[in-house]
Amino acid sequence: MLKRFQAPLPLLPAGARAIGEAAGILENDGGGVVFIWGNAAYAWDAGDEGARRFAAVQLVRTTTAKPGAVAAAFSVGVGTLWRWSKSFTEHGIAGLIEHRRGPKRPHKVSEETARRIRALRAQGKSLREIAAAVGLSTYPVRQVLGLLGAASASASAPREGADDTTEAEGEGTDEAERDDAEKSAHPEPGPEAAADMGLLPVPLPAPRTAERALARYGLLDEAAPVFTEGAGLGRLGTLLILPALDATGLLDAAKSIYARMRNGFYGLTSSILTLVFLAVAREPRAEGATRLPPADLGRLLGLDRAPEVKTIRRKLAELAGRGLGSALVAELARRHADTHPEVMGYLYLDGHVRVYAGKRDLQKAHVTRARIAAPATLETWACDERGDPVFVVTSVLSASLVSEIRRLLPELSALANGRRMTVVFDRGGWSPELFAEMVATGFDFLTYRKGKVRKEPKRAFSEHTFTEEGIEHAYDLAERNVRLRLPRKIDGRKTLTARQVTRRQRDGHQTTIVTSATGTATAEVAHKMFNRWRQENFFRYGRTHFALDALDSYAAVPDNPTRSVPNPQRKTAQARLRKARATLARAEAAVGAAAADNVEATRPTMRGFKIANATLTAERSAARAEVERLEAEVAATPTRVPLASVRPEATVLDEERKLVTHAIRMATFNAESALARLLAPHFRTDEARSLLREAFNTPGDLCVHDGVLDVRLDPLSAPRRTRALAALCEVLTEAATTYPGTALILRYSVKPRPGIA
Repeated sequence: MLKRFQAPLPLLPAGARAIGEAAGILENDGGGVVFIWGNAAYAWDAGDEGARRFAAVQLVRTTTAKPGAVAAAFSVGVGTLWRWSKSFTEHGIAGLIEHRRGPKRPHKVSEETARRIRALRAQGKSLREIAAAVGLSTYPVRQVLGLLGAASASASAPREGADDTTEAEGEGTDEAERDDAEKSAHPEPGPEAAADMGLLPVPLPAPRTAERALARYGLLDEAAPVFTEGAGLGRLGTLLILPALDATGLLDAAKSIYARMRNGFYGLTSSILTLVFLAVAREPRAEGATRLPPADLGRLLGLDRAPEVKTIRRKLAELAGRGLGSALVAELARRHADTHPEVMGYLYLDGHVRVYAGKRDLQKAHVTRARIAAPATLETWACDERGDPVFVVTSVLSASLVSEIRRLLPELSALANGRRMTVVFDRGGWSPELFAEMVATGFDFLTYRKGKVRKEPKRAFSEHTFTEEGIEHAYDLAERNVRLRLPRKIDGRKTLTARQVTRRQRDGHQTTIVTSATGTATAEVAHKMFNRWRQENFFRYGRTHFALDALDSYAAVPDNPTRSVPNPQRKTAQARLRKARATLARAEAAVGAAAADNVEATRPTMRGFKIANATLTAERSAARAEVERLEAEVAATPTRVPLASVRPEATVLDEERKLVTHAIRMATFNAESALARLLAPHFRTDEARSLLREAFNTPGDLCVHDGVLDVRLDPLSAPRRTRALAALCEVLTEAATTYPGTALILRYSVKPRPGIA
């Protein structure tokens, strides 16, 4: 059969471009038309860009053609087509209308205003000060000063109802886009700007040869700081830590405890500042000095170069050799309590296991975060309400948190200085006897309830709120009084009355809290208990950024031979006893099974049953005798024995050097926390710490004049961060802190980008 084929009729008019198989576009000077299967679907006039974009978007949204074909037909990129579609989804047809870039409304600056702007600039006013004085934004001010006249600034008259103070950035432009535009329009200042100030770019410090020669013969107490002026000095932002460090009292406490060090080029002040600057640079160990240019660190110290690793270790060994590390930590704690009494109402205590990975014979401890037992040392830390560390003590590994709190009560009493303080800890410190002792000493306790607790009925719960730092926290709580039984009479009482606060979560889980604080709101009790995680955050941040668990000394000393430790023989005997009891259980089960299967007609008496099952009964009797023997052996084995009888070669790490480094890093962390709180109006805490880490590593210019140490830092990575740093510099400058060991007052500022105040 013969088939006839006829070519399909053309669906598109002459001159139209195909868009896939179904559509086409025809454009000319008068506008354009989109055809779908030969029918005109969309049309627009010349210059109507919104209607043209709408046609392109609809072709994609109706899956008439693929995005690549539509983009090629409309002579745009696929990304542009995607942005059109997104604008249409968010704003409809209005989102497809083309807007003029730049200022959305023109502004006009009169000749009189322009003359006033130039006069204020001649007086040294900043752009922001000028803008505030004339009632404009910084953009027209910058425009007037850049053109040195108002003709161009007033070239375009404002529309009716326009605001003369409109910013350069358009409406709807987010801050990140403005930052990018500002960064591209105003690059970083170069060496020419430093030359205009009369500062040499990165000059080498003058050698202190004569002083080093005197120090070699022991004729120099300590080299005095002498600063080298210059531009583009690396890590100059590290000096931002000094005002906050001065508030911690670290240097004053060190001088009051150690007085001075042996004669040498590097003294007590420069040695401690070296360790502080290393911690700020996130190289807190002595070995970190090898990763920083000695000249850069030396400029911060006012010296020709920073001490080497062996010098830092020698200085630490000298301080540790005096055995005053605990006294330094206690002095810092006292100063912290006196300076910040508002955050000492609650003191958080917790043990911290510092894992050891060396070859020394150290006792093992359970590492909670790793869920293993490993060689380690144990420390007890105390933090204030904000999670900032107050003091640290080295603990005995075998000691419980209960014994540590009891041991620290005299120190806590001295720290409280007559104030009523609430000590917060976790379930490891649960002991009604300890609670009674704390209450009798003048402390309140706050902890989780340990053991099985009866759940509170739903009707007992109600919503409670607590506001802290402007943030409201809501909890579903129930409260009642409980009596805790004491193991012995304390002050003539056998029980201790306490408040029990129970929190119910959304899934129904209940968390029980017990406290002796009677005048505290229910919501505050719950919030302060859960606030304990701030201390855990300090441990995590300290391990990451301040080498909290680092091995600062390889030295080890013999462990206390008289220290009481668990008896391993008792542990072995208990294991044998458990095994013997399991054997006895199996033997009794075998006898019971035989009795259940006994045929009464064959063996009607017990005597006959025993004769028939003599082997089973003999095994049971032997197993029972072995259990009784092992029970007597376990009872006769002491629970704890002196360490010398178990591990005579046991050692512990030298704690003195670690206490010194803990004190320095603790003060540095608190100083950084204080700076982060000053940035609270601009950033959250985590973002503020990120900004500070960038600011500490920022280069800048250093100048000494009129008794002032002028620190001018380079702008940061984004204008928003730069503005926050400038605000921080203003606050630190108002503190009028003197550089340690000199009479120079620190003044901080941020260098403006060209054309920006």
